[in-house]
Amino acid sequence: MNIKETKRNIIRAGHKAVEELIAVAQEAIIQNNEEDLSADKLKNAAATKKLAIFDAFEILTRIQEEQRILDEKPKVVEDVKEFKGWAERKSS
Repeated sequence: MNIKETKRNIIRAGHKAVEELIAVAQEAIIQNNEEDLSADKLKNAAATKKLAIFDAFEILTRIQEEQRILDEKPKVVEDVKEFKGWAERKSS
């Protein structure tokens, strides 16, 4: 079994999963025939959409990381500025 090809298959499956999660997030909460929904149903529907959106972003992030590994590109390290107070700066 070729590991790289397996990872590429997983990446393709991940893209399909993201498309399905987008479809879930785009569905209307209130349908035409439903005018009065309970607060619990609205809350559950909103939570489902939120979960679908966050899951899609998480999958995309992992896909990007795995694609970078497959392409053997170096990891991009962001320059994180450290915020210190006056006392911390003077003690260094």
